Amino acid sequence: DTSTPFSVFVIISLLCGFAGANFASSMANISFFFPKQKQGGALGINGGLGNMGVSVMQLVAPLVISLSIFAVFGGTGSEQPDGSMLYLENAAWIWVPFLIIFTLAVWFFMNDLSASKASLSEQLPVLKRAHLWIMALLYLATFGSFIGFSAGFAMLSKTQFPDVQILHYAFFGPFIGALARSTGGAISDRLGGTRVTLVNFVVMAIFCGLLFLTLPTHGEGGNFIAFFAVFMVLFLTAGLGSASTFQMISVIFRKMTMDRVKAQGGSEAQAMREAATDTAAALGFISAIGAIGGFFIPKAFGISLDLTGSPAGAMKVFLVFYIACVVITWAVYGRKQK
Repeated sequence: DTSTPFSVFVIISLLCGFAGANFASSMANISFFFPKQKQGGALGINGGLGNMGVSVMQLVAPLVISLSIFAVFGGTGSEQPDGSMLYLENAAWIWVPFLIIFTLAVWFFMNDLSASKASLSEQLPVLKRAHLWIMALLYLATFGSFIGFSAGFAMLSKTQFPDVQILHYAFFGPFIGALARSTGGAISDRLGGTRVTLVNFVVMAIFCGLLFLTLPTHGEGGNFIAFFAVFMVLFLTAGLGSASTFQMISVIFRKMTMDRVKAQGGSEAQAMREAATDTAAALGFISAIGAIGGFFIPKAFGISLDLTGSPAGAMKVFLVFYIACVVITWAVYGRKQK
């Protein structure tokens, strides 16, 4: 319905935000359910499976909108210029049965821990910690890139390579990123989150620079295969970095809080309890901040295209950001491991 007012889309977006909050909450609770040696792997698997929804949506939505599978609920579809019918509402309706099933499963079968409950006043103090904002910046560069590229990759491909049917390939990027995040946590537990994050940002900066070589310029048509390959590496590193930064968060806040409580004369048990609460709060806040990339990256691409007709301007900003993250990761966390 092209007459749908903008306010309706705003309300829908706000409701979708509750789903994002649920994801942030699930990431926060990992610190209570798993021992510290396995938290990186657990966070990676949980985050990777959650991120996989982006790929599934981009794969399934183009298929279901061509079928009248929900016509019984009143969906009439809209006729296209070539005579075919599109049922855009199916992109939302297809999730309803799964939402009902998972809601019932959570209500009846999911475990909960009383220890994982903390008041807002107990969580807010972590916002005063400088490390929260530093790690939020690093997570914005990784998860923000993943969610932003997922939102903007198809649009960007269509503007630069209009002859390519990008809907056939767009889901590969989020799929690769989700898989990388699922394994990245365990890799970070083994090799160290800081080391993985540092190398990851270096690779992100290199491939962000390589992307300029694949774009159409000065009448040249560009190289879609190279463009696609470079973006797949960016998706992979965005997913891997999302896992490694989260592993860093759990390690940093656990150690920082336990040292603080013990220095104040607190017991080991009290230190562990407060460390779990602070770690969970930090994971929750930082995961919410990282989602902002889903707005900024497509917006940056759009502004760059409007002003110059090319996404190169936006990519230059991203390149500088990734290089800055290399410096920050090394200066704040990397040197301390030596």
